[in-house]
Amino acid sequence: MNDYIAAILFFLPAGLANMAPVFASRLPLLDQWNTPIDFGLKLRGRPLFGANKTWRGLIMGTVVGALSAVVIGMIVPNAVGPAPLYIIGGLLGFGALAGDALESMVKRQLNINPGSSWFPFDQIDYIIGGLLAVSLVVSVPLWVIVTIFVVYFGLHLAISYIGYKIGYKKQPI
Repeated sequence: MNDYIAAILFFLPAGLANMAPVFASRLPLLDQWNTPIDFGLKLRGRPLFGANKTWRGLIMGTVVGALSAVVIGMIVPNAVGPAPLYIIGGLLGFGALAGDALESMVKRQLNINPGSSWFPFDQIDYIIGGLLAVSLVVSVPLWVIVTIFVVYFGLHLAISYIGYKIGYKKQPI
């Protein structure tokens, strides 16, 4: 398999996990998990992460990351990495959402409204978070990191625009 395709597949669980909260919010069975991960805590009078960062999204994104890594590993052996696939995928998913939550915290402290665009940080927060979390179990070469940034930054822009066009997002980027 082409090394660049393997790099893209390696990070795919983080990309899928990053989208999972949007879809999980539309599942009525998961309404009881709609609690904000910050439990309403405030910093300097502003929400820590905000009401849009929920346990439902964090849990579903982590699960989607873990499961997708297992499926990718079954379809394309050795594309995901040497550690147990569910660990790699779970870390990628959790890290992607943790990166998004930390970026949201900075936005709240800078008084940027939830859902407002903060280019390019909205597009790279999940990449940084996913790569940092998975680095606990996998050493990711620099060329893979660069490939992931280029591909997933572009994919994020394209998918965000599609989400805007079909009514899932309020802004195109």
